[in-house]
Amino acid sequence: MHCIGPGGLDALLGHLPAGASGFLRATGFAGRAQELALLPGEGGIAGAVLGLGEGAVTPWSFGALAQALPAGSTWRLAEGSAEQAEAAVLGWCLGAYRFNRFKAPKRAPARLVPPPGSEAAIATAEATCRVRDLINMPANLLGPAELAAEVQALAEAHGAACRIIEGEALADGFPAIATVGQGVGPGSPRAPRVAMLEWGEPGAPLVALCGKGVCFDTGGLDLKPPSGMLRMKKDMGGAATVLGLAELVMRLRLPVRLLVLVGAVENAVSGHAFRPMDVIRTRAGISVEIGNTDAEGRLVLCDLLACAAEREPALIIDCATLTGAARVALGPDLPALFTPDDALAETLLAAGRAEHDPVWRMPLHDVYDSWLDSAVADINNVSSRPMAGAIVAALFLRRFVPEGVRWAHLDLYAWNDASRPGRPEGGEAQALRALAEGLATLFGTGRGPVR
Repeated sequence: MHCIGPGGLDALLGHLPAGASGFLRATGFAGRAQELALLPGEGGIAGAVLGLGEGAVTPWSFGALAQALPAGSTWRLAEGSAEQAEAAVLGWCLGAYRFNRFKAPKRAPARLVPPPGSEAAIATAEATCRVRDLINMPANLLGPAELAAEVQALAEAHGAACRIIEGEALADGFPAIATVGQGVGPGSPRAPRVAMLEWGEPGAPLVALCGKGVCFDTGGLDLKPPSGMLRMKKDMGGAATVLGLAELVMRLRLPVRLLVLVGAVENAVSGHAFRPMDVIRTRAGISVEIGNTDAEGRLVLCDLLACAAEREPALIIDCATLTGAARVALGPDLPALFTPDDALAETLLAAGRAEHDPVWRMPLHDVYDSWLDSAVADINNVSSRPMAGAIVAALFLRRFVPEGVRWAHLDLYAWNDASRPGRPEGGEAQALRALAEGLATLFGTGRGPVR
Protein backbone atom coordinates (compact mmCIF):
# COMPACT_ATOMS: atom_id res chain seq x y z
CA MET A 1 0.00 0.00 0.00
CA HIS A 2 1.58 3.24 -1.21
CA CYS A 3 0.17 6.42 0.36
CA ILE A 4 0.93 9.69 -1.40
CA GLY A 5 -0.31 13.20 -2.00
CA PRO A 6 -0.23 14.93 -5.40
CA GLY A 7 3.28 16.19 -4.71
CA GLY A 8 4.67 12.69 -4.33
CA LEU A 9 3.08 11.19 -7.42
CA ASP A 10 5.98 11.72 -9.84
CA ALA A 11 8.45 10.10 -7.44
CA LEU A 12 6.15 7.10 -7.00
CA LEU A 13 5.65 6.71 -10.73
CA GLY A 14 9.42 6.65 -11.20
CA HIS A 15 9.77 4.00 -8.50
CA LEU A 16 7.06 1.59 -9.63
CA PRO A 17 7.52 -1.05 -12.35
CA ALA A 18 6.75 0.27 -15.84
CA GLY A 19 3.45 -1.60 -16.10
CA ALA A 20 2.11 -0.27 -12.82
CA SER A 21 3.23 3.31 -13.45
CA GLY A 22 1.75 3.21 -16.93
CA PHE A 23 -1.52 1.93 -15.51
CA LEU A 24 -1.68 4.76 -12.98
CA ARG A 25 -0.98 7.35 -15.67
CA ALA A 26 -3.64 5.86 -17.95
CA THR A 27 -6.30 5.92 -15.23
CA GLY A 28 -5.58 9.57 -14.39
CA PHE A 29 -4.70 8.89 -10.76
CA ALA A 30 -3.88 12.25 -9.14
CA GLY A 31 -3.38 11.55 -5.42
CA ARG A 32 -6.62 13.22 -4.34
CA ALA A 33 -7.88 12.50 -0.83
CA GLN A 34 -9.53 9.06 -0.58
CA GLU A 35 -8.61 8.23 -4.20
CA LEU A 36 -7.70 4.54 -4.43
CA ALA A 37 -6.14 2.58 -7.28
CA LEU A 38 -5.35 -1.12 -7.37
CA LEU A 39 -2.11 -1.98 -9.18
CA PRO A 40 -2.15 -5.00 -11.52
CA GLY A 41 0.50 -7.69 -11.33
CA GLU A 42 1.21 -10.97 -13.09
CA GLY A 43 -0.69 -13.01 -10.50
CA GLY A 44 -3.50 -10.52 -9.88
CA ILE A 45 -3.21 -7.46 -7.63
CA ALA A 46 0.37 -6.31 -7.03
CA GLY A 47 -0.44 -3.43 -4.70
CA ALA A 48 -2.49 -0.29 -4.29
CA VAL A 49 -2.06 3.46 -4.07
CA LEU A 50 -4.04 5.69 -1.72
CA GLY A 51 -4.33 9.41 -2.38
CA LEU A 52 -3.81 11.61 0.67
CA GLY A 53 -4.76 14.93 -0.92
CA GLU A 54 -3.19 18.30 -0.18
CA GLY A 55 -4.29 18.73 3.45
CA ALA A 56 -3.11 17.24 6.72
CA VAL A 57 -2.82 13.48 6.98
CA THR A 58 -5.19 12.19 9.66
CA PRO A 59 -6.47 8.75 10.71
CA TRP A 60 -9.51 9.45 8.55
CA SER A 61 -7.24 9.60 5.48
CA PHE A 62 -7.01 5.81 5.83
CA GLY A 63 -10.47 5.17 7.26
CA ALA A 64 -12.10 3.78 4.11
CA LEU A 65 -9.43 1.21 3.22
CA ALA A 66 -10.65 -1.74 5.27
CA GLN A 67 -13.99 -1.67 3.43
CA ALA A 68 -12.78 -0.47 0.01
CA LEU A 69 -10.00 -3.02 -0.59
CA PRO A 70 -10.85 -6.62 -1.57
CA ALA A 71 -12.62 -8.49 1.21
CA GLY A 72 -10.29 -10.43 3.48
CA SER A 73 -7.13 -9.31 1.70
CA THR A 74 -3.97 -8.60 3.70
CA TRP A 75 -1.80 -5.52 3.21
CA ARG A 76 1.45 -3.93 4.35
CA LEU A 77 2.46 -0.30 4.15
CA ALA A 78 5.11 0.38 1.53
CA GLU A 79 8.59 1.47 2.58
CA GLY A 80 8.84 5.17 3.31
CA SER A 81 5.46 5.32 5.08
CA ALA A 82 6.83 5.39 8.63
CA GLU A 83 5.56 8.93 9.29
CA GLN A 84 2.05 7.81 8.42
CA ALA A 85 2.13 4.44 10.16
CA GLU A 86 0.34 5.30 13.41
CA ALA A 87 -2.41 7.27 11.70
CA ALA A 88 -2.77 4.51 9.11
CA VAL A 89 -3.12 1.75 11.72
CA LEU A 90 -5.65 3.71 13.75
CA GLY A 91 -7.71 4.83 10.76
CA TRP A 92 -7.66 1.38 9.18
CA CYS A 93 -8.81 -0.33 12.39
CA LEU A 94 -11.56 2.19 13.09
CA GLY A 95 -12.80 1.89 9.51
CA ALA A 96 -12.89 -1.90 9.82
CA TYR A 97 -15.25 -1.70 12.80
CA ARG A 98 -18.83 -2.83 12.43
CA PHE A 99 -21.29 -3.65 15.21
CA ASN A 100 -22.07 -7.23 14.23
CA ARG A 101 -23.44 -8.71 17.44
CA PHE A 102 -26.85 -9.44 15.86
CA LYS A 103 -26.23 -9.29 12.12
CA ALA A 104 -23.48 -10.92 10.13
CA PRO A 105 -21.28 -8.39 8.30
CA LYS A 106 -21.75 -8.15 4.55
CA ARG A 107 -18.05 -8.76 3.97
CA ALA A 108 -14.80 -9.30 5.79
CA PRO A 109 -12.66 -6.17 6.10
CA ALA A 110 -9.27 -6.00 4.48
CA ARG A 111 -6.48 -6.48 7.02
CA LEU A 112 -3.35 -4.43 7.66
CA VAL A 113 -0.16 -5.94 9.05
CA PRO A 114 0.80 -3.34 11.66
CA PRO A 115 4.36 -2.05 11.37
CA PRO A 116 6.66 -2.05 14.42
CA GLY A 117 5.86 0.71 16.90
CA SER A 118 2.09 0.57 16.35
CA GLU A 119 1.24 -0.68 19.84
CA ALA A 120 -0.24 2.60 21.05
CA ALA A 121 -2.35 2.98 17.91
CA ILE A 122 -3.67 -0.56 18.31
CA ALA A 123 -4.49 0.06 21.97
CA THR A 124 -6.35 3.24 21.00
CA ALA A 125 -8.29 1.43 18.29
CA GLU A 126 -9.27 -1.41 20.62
CA ALA A 127 -10.41 1.00 23.34
CA THR A 128 -12.40 2.98 20.79
CA CYS A 129 -14.11 -0.12 19.42
CA ARG A 130 -15.01 -1.23 22.95
CA VAL A 131 -16.62 2.14 23.61
CA ARG A 132 -18.53 1.85 20.34
CA ASP A 133 -19.74 -1.64 21.23
CA LEU A 134 -21.06 -0.45 24.59
CA ILE A 135 -22.92 2.49 23.08
CA ASN A 136 -24.34 0.40 20.24
CA MET A 137 -25.62 -2.36 22.54
CA PRO A 138 -29.44 -2.33 22.83
CA ALA A 139 -30.73 -1.23 26.21
CA ASN A 140 -32.51 -4.53 26.85
CA LEU A 141 -29.06 -6.16 26.92
CA LEU A 142 -27.10 -3.38 28.60
CA GLY A 143 -28.87 -2.20 31.73
CA PRO A 144 -27.32 -0.89 34.94
CA ALA A 145 -26.22 -4.36 36.09
CA GLU A 146 -24.53 -5.13 32.79
CA LEU A 147 -22.81 -1.74 32.64
CA ALA A 148 -21.48 -2.23 36.16
CA ALA A 149 -20.28 -5.69 35.13
CA GLU A 150 -18.29 -4.06 32.31
CA VAL A 151 -16.48 -1.95 34.91
CA GLN A 152 -15.79 -5.09 36.94
CA ALA A 153 -14.42 -6.91 33.88
CA LEU A 154 -12.18 -3.97 32.99
CA ALA A 155 -10.81 -3.91 36.54
CA GLU A 156 -10.09 -7.65 36.48
CA ALA A 157 -8.31 -7.36 33.14
CA HIS A 158 -5.88 -4.76 34.49
CA GLY A 159 -5.42 -5.81 38.11
CA ALA A 160 -7.53 -2.93 39.42
CA ALA A 161 -9.91 -2.96 42.38
CA CYS A 162 -13.64 -2.65 41.74
CA ARG A 163 -16.58 -2.11 44.06
CA ILE A 164 -20.28 -2.10 43.13
CA ILE A 165 -22.52 0.04 45.36
CA GLU A 166 -26.26 -0.65 45.32
CA GLY A 167 -29.33 -0.96 47.50
CA GLU A 168 -29.27 0.83 50.85
CA ALA A 169 -25.61 1.74 50.49
CA LEU A 170 -26.45 3.54 47.24
CA ALA A 171 -29.39 5.37 48.79
CA ASP A 172 -27.18 6.53 51.66
CA GLY A 173 -24.06 7.44 49.70
CA PHE A 174 -25.44 8.45 46.30
CA PRO A 175 -29.00 9.63 46.99
CA ALA A 176 -29.47 11.59 43.76
CA ILE A 177 -28.50 8.55 41.65
CA ALA A 178 -30.85 6.37 43.70
CA THR A 179 -33.65 8.89 43.09
CA VAL A 180 -33.12 8.91 39.32
CA GLY A 181 -33.19 5.12 39.23
CA GLN A 182 -36.17 4.53 41.53
CA GLY A 183 -38.61 4.57 38.62
CA VAL A 184 -37.71 0.99 37.71
CA GLY A 185 -39.51 -0.09 40.89
CA PRO A 186 -38.46 -1.95 44.04
CA GLY A 187 -36.49 -5.13 43.50
CA SER A 188 -36.03 -4.53 39.80
CA PRO A 189 -33.06 -6.23 38.12
CA ARG A 190 -32.46 -2.84 36.48
CA ALA A 191 -31.99 -1.07 39.82
CA PRO A 192 -29.36 1.70 39.90
CA ARG A 193 -25.82 1.22 41.11
CA VAL A 194 -22.42 2.92 41.15
CA ALA A 195 -19.34 1.07 39.90
CA MET A 196 -16.05 2.28 41.38
CA LEU A 197 -12.69 1.25 39.86
CA GLU A 198 -9.33 2.11 41.45
CA TRP A 199 -5.90 1.54 39.90
CA GLY A 200 -2.33 2.79 40.19
CA GLU A 201 0.63 3.10 42.49
CA PRO A 202 0.38 4.93 45.83
CA GLY A 203 1.84 8.41 45.64
CA ALA A 204 0.99 9.00 41.99
CA PRO A 205 -1.36 11.92 41.24
CA LEU A 206 -5.00 10.92 41.44
CA VAL A 207 -7.18 11.40 38.36
CA ALA A 208 -10.93 10.90 38.87
CA LEU A 209 -13.08 9.99 35.88
CA CYS A 210 -16.86 10.30 36.27
CA GLY A 211 -19.26 8.91 33.67
CA LYS A 212 -22.99 9.32 33.17
CA GLY A 213 -24.31 5.80 32.64
CA VAL A 214 -28.02 6.27 31.93
CA CYS A 215 -28.63 3.00 30.10
CA PHE A 216 -31.97 4.24 28.76
CA ASP A 217 -33.62 7.60 29.20
CA THR A 218 -37.37 7.88 28.73
CA GLY A 219 -37.25 11.37 30.22
CA GLY A 220 -39.09 10.08 33.28
CA LEU A 221 -42.46 11.67 34.00
CA ASP A 222 -41.39 14.57 31.77
CA LEU A 223 -41.64 11.98 29.04
CA LYS A 224 -39.72 12.38 25.79
CA PRO A 225 -41.65 12.12 22.50
CA PRO A 226 -41.06 8.89 20.56
CA SER A 227 -38.56 10.54 18.23
CA GLY A 228 -36.58 11.77 21.23
CA MET A 229 -36.24 8.24 22.61
CA LEU A 230 -34.94 6.56 19.45
CA ARG A 231 -31.26 6.88 20.37
CA MET A 232 -31.52 6.92 24.12
CA LYS A 233 -29.62 3.65 24.43
CA LYS A 234 -26.61 5.92 23.87
CA ASP A 235 -27.30 7.97 27.01
CA MET A 236 -24.59 5.93 28.74
CA GLY A 237 -22.04 7.24 26.22
CA GLY A 238 -20.25 9.28 28.88
CA ALA A 239 -19.71 6.17 31.01
CA ALA A 240 -18.50 4.22 27.98
CA THR A 241 -16.05 7.01 27.17
CA VAL A 242 -14.51 7.13 30.64
CA LEU A 243 -14.15 3.33 30.58
CA GLY A 244 -12.32 3.59 27.26
CA LEU A 245 -10.13 6.33 28.70
CA ALA A 246 -9.39 4.26 31.81
CA GLU A 247 -8.48 1.29 29.62
CA LEU A 248 -6.00 3.43 27.68
CA VAL A 249 -4.48 4.89 30.84
CA MET A 250 -3.95 1.41 32.27
CA ARG A 251 -2.69 -0.19 29.05
CA LEU A 252 -0.23 2.62 28.40
CA ARG A 253 0.62 2.74 32.12
CA LEU A 254 0.40 6.48 32.49
CA PRO A 255 1.95 7.54 35.82
CA VAL A 256 -1.30 8.32 37.62
CA ARG A 257 -3.74 6.72 40.03
CA LEU A 258 -7.24 6.25 38.67
CA LEU A 259 -10.58 6.59 40.39
CA VAL A 260 -13.33 5.72 37.92
CA LEU A 261 -16.94 6.33 38.98
CA VAL A 262 -19.82 5.17 36.78
CA GLY A 263 -23.40 5.96 37.72
CA ALA A 264 -25.36 3.12 36.12
CA VAL A 265 -29.07 3.84 36.09
CA GLU A 266 -32.25 3.87 34.00
CA ASN A 267 -34.63 6.83 33.94
CA ALA A 268 -37.95 5.02 33.78
CA VAL A 269 -41.65 5.88 34.07
CA SER A 270 -43.72 4.29 36.83
CA GLY A 271 -45.58 5.07 40.00
CA HIS A 272 -42.21 4.98 41.77
CA ALA A 273 -40.57 7.55 39.49
CA PHE A 274 -39.47 10.89 40.89
CA ARG A 275 -41.67 13.84 40.00
CA PRO A 276 -41.37 17.45 38.86
CA MET A 277 -41.16 19.77 41.87
CA ASP A 278 -39.85 17.02 44.16
CA VAL A 279 -36.97 18.13 46.37
CA ILE A 280 -34.17 15.58 46.65
CA ARG A 281 -30.94 15.36 48.60
CA THR A 282 -27.48 14.83 47.16
CA ARG A 283 -24.21 13.42 48.47
CA ALA A 284 -22.82 16.94 48.83
CA GLY A 285 -25.72 17.97 51.10
CA ILE A 286 -27.11 20.39 48.51
CA SER A 287 -30.88 20.13 48.15
CA VAL A 288 -32.22 20.09 44.60
CA GLU A 289 -35.70 20.94 43.35
CA ILE A 290 -36.64 18.93 40.28
CA GLY A 291 -37.70 21.30 37.55
CA ASN A 292 -37.58 18.58 34.89
CA THR A 293 -37.14 14.81 35.31
CA ASP A 294 -35.51 14.67 31.87
CA ALA A 295 -32.52 16.60 33.24
CA GLU A 296 -31.45 13.48 35.12
CA GLY A 297 -27.87 13.22 33.87
CA ARG A 298 -26.68 16.13 35.98
CA LEU A 299 -28.26 14.48 39.03
CA VAL A 300 -26.25 11.34 38.34
CA LEU A 301 -23.04 13.30 37.87
CA CYS A 302 -23.46 15.56 40.89
CA ASP A 303 -23.14 12.64 43.31
CA LEU A 304 -20.17 11.22 41.40
CA LEU A 305 -18.41 14.60 41.38
CA ALA A 306 -18.96 15.03 45.12
CA CYS A 307 -17.55 11.57 45.78
CA ALA A 308 -14.52 12.22 43.58
CA ALA A 309 -13.84 15.59 45.21
CA GLU A 310 -13.71 13.96 48.65
CA ARG A 311 -10.50 12.20 47.54
CA GLU A 312 -8.80 15.55 46.78
CA PRO A 313 -7.72 14.49 43.29
CA ALA A 314 -5.24 16.28 41.06
CA LEU A 315 -7.92 16.36 38.34
CA ILE A 316 -11.58 15.43 37.83
CA ILE A 317 -12.94 14.78 34.34
CA ASP A 318 -16.59 14.00 33.75
CA CYS A 319 -18.13 12.87 30.47
CA ALA A 320 -21.82 12.82 29.62
CA THR A 321 -24.33 12.91 26.80
CA LEU A 322 -25.87 15.73 28.77
CA THR A 323 -27.73 18.34 26.72
CA GLY A 324 -29.32 18.81 23.35
CA ALA A 325 -28.34 22.45 23.70
CA ALA A 326 -24.67 21.54 23.21
CA ARG A 327 -25.57 19.87 19.93
CA VAL A 328 -27.58 22.89 18.80
CA ALA A 329 -24.57 25.08 19.52
CA LEU A 330 -21.79 22.85 18.16
CA GLY A 331 -23.38 20.11 16.10
CA PRO A 332 -22.71 16.39 16.47
CA ASP A 333 -18.93 16.33 15.98
CA LEU A 334 -17.70 18.83 18.58
CA PRO A 335 -17.96 17.89 22.27
CA ALA A 336 -18.44 20.94 24.47
CA LEU A 337 -15.64 21.46 27.00
CA PHE A 338 -16.31 23.38 30.19
CA THR A 339 -13.64 24.18 32.76
CA PRO A 340 -12.82 27.21 34.90
CA ASP A 341 -9.10 26.44 34.43
CA ASP A 342 -7.63 28.22 31.39
CA ALA A 343 -4.40 26.20 31.39
CA LEU A 344 -6.31 22.91 31.57
CA ALA A 345 -8.60 24.06 28.77
CA GLU A 346 -5.69 24.89 26.49
CA THR A 347 -4.00 21.56 27.20
CA LEU A 348 -7.13 19.63 26.24
CA LEU A 349 -7.83 21.81 23.20
CA ALA A 350 -4.26 21.34 21.97
CA ALA A 351 -4.48 17.60 22.60
CA GLY A 352 -7.68 17.44 20.57
CA ARG A 353 -6.02 19.25 17.68
CA ALA A 354 -2.98 16.97 17.79
CA GLU A 355 -5.11 13.83 17.86
CA HIS A 356 -7.65 15.00 15.24
CA ASP A 357 -10.25 14.56 17.98
CA PRO A 358 -11.41 18.14 18.53
CA VAL A 359 -13.31 19.61 21.45
CA TRP A 360 -14.60 23.17 21.75
CA ARG A 361 -14.49 25.27 24.89
CA MET A 362 -17.73 26.83 26.10
CA PRO A 363 -18.02 29.45 28.85
CA LEU A 364 -19.04 28.94 32.46
CA HIS A 365 -20.84 32.27 32.35
CA ASP A 366 -21.35 33.31 35.98
CA VAL A 367 -24.27 35.63 35.20
CA TYR A 368 -26.41 32.59 34.37
CA ASP A 369 -25.72 30.89 37.69
CA SER A 370 -28.71 32.61 39.31
CA TRP A 371 -30.96 30.98 36.72
CA LEU A 372 -30.71 27.83 38.86
CA ASP A 373 -32.21 29.52 41.93
CA SER A 374 -35.09 27.72 43.66
CA ALA A 375 -37.64 29.08 46.13
CA VAL A 376 -37.77 25.83 48.09
CA ALA A 377 -34.30 24.24 47.73
CA ASP A 378 -30.67 25.23 47.40
CA ILE A 379 -30.79 24.83 43.62
CA ASN A 380 -33.09 23.73 40.79
CA ASN A 381 -31.89 21.12 38.32
CA VAL A 382 -32.95 23.30 35.35
CA SER A 383 -33.45 26.92 34.47
CA SER A 384 -36.87 28.35 33.74
CA ARG A 385 -35.36 30.17 30.74
CA PRO A 386 -35.17 28.31 27.41
CA MET A 387 -31.63 29.47 26.62
CA ALA A 388 -27.99 28.47 27.26
CA GLY A 389 -28.97 24.95 28.31
CA ALA A 390 -25.47 23.46 28.06
CA ILE A 391 -23.96 26.31 30.07
CA VAL A 392 -26.63 26.09 32.76
CA ALA A 393 -26.06 22.34 33.06
CA ALA A 394 -22.33 22.90 33.47
CA LEU A 395 -22.97 25.58 36.10
CA PHE A 396 -25.15 23.10 37.97
CA LEU A 397 -22.27 20.59 38.01
CA ARG A 398 -19.82 23.26 39.12
CA ARG A 399 -21.78 23.61 42.38
CA PHE A 400 -20.55 20.12 43.33
CA VAL A 401 -16.84 20.68 42.63
CA PRO A 402 -15.04 22.49 45.45
CA GLU A 403 -13.14 25.61 44.52
CA GLY A 404 -9.51 24.85 43.79
CA VAL A 405 -10.13 21.34 42.40
CA ARG A 406 -9.13 21.07 38.73
CA TRP A 407 -12.16 19.93 36.78
CA ALA A 408 -13.27 19.53 33.19
CA HIS A 409 -16.74 18.62 31.95
CA LEU A 410 -17.32 17.14 28.47
CA ASP A 411 -20.83 17.31 27.02
CA LEU A 412 -20.70 14.94 24.05
CA TYR A 413 -22.96 13.33 21.47
CA ALA A 414 -21.24 9.90 21.33
CA TRP A 415 -22.81 9.04 17.98
CA ASN A 416 -22.19 9.22 14.23
CA ASP A 417 -25.40 10.08 12.42
CA ALA A 418 -24.00 8.82 9.09
CA SER A 419 -20.98 6.79 8.01
CA ARG A 420 -17.74 8.50 7.00
CA PRO A 421 -14.24 7.05 6.50
CA GLY A 422 -13.20 5.52 9.82
CA ARG A 423 -16.43 6.57 11.52
CA PRO A 424 -19.31 4.18 10.79
CA GLU A 425 -22.83 5.15 11.74
CA GLY A 426 -23.56 4.44 15.39
CA GLY A 427 -21.81 4.85 18.72
CA GLU A 428 -18.60 6.88 18.83
CA ALA A 429 -15.83 7.44 21.38
CA GLN A 430 -15.73 11.22 21.09
CA ALA A 431 -12.92 13.06 22.94
CA LEU A 432 -11.27 9.77 23.94
CA ARG A 433 -7.98 10.45 22.15
CA ALA A 434 -8.00 14.13 23.17
CA LEU A 435 -8.40 13.22 26.83
CA ALA A 436 -5.75 10.49 26.72
CA GLU A 437 -3.25 12.82 25.08
CA GLY A 438 -4.19 15.57 27.54
CA LEU A 439 -3.54 13.29 30.51
CA ALA A 440 -0.21 12.22 29.03
CA THR A 441 0.78 15.88 28.66
CA LEU A 442 -0.42 16.90 32.11
CA PHE A 443 1.23 14.07 33.99
CA GLY A 444 4.63 13.98 32.47
CA THR A 445 4.91 11.46 29.66
CA GLY A 446 4.40 14.04 26.92
CA ARG A 447 2.98 11.31 24.68
CA GLY A 448 -0.57 10.16 24.26
CA PRO A 449 -2.05 7.30 22.28
CA VAL A 450 -1.44 8.30 18.66
CA ARG A 451 -0.83 11.33 16.49
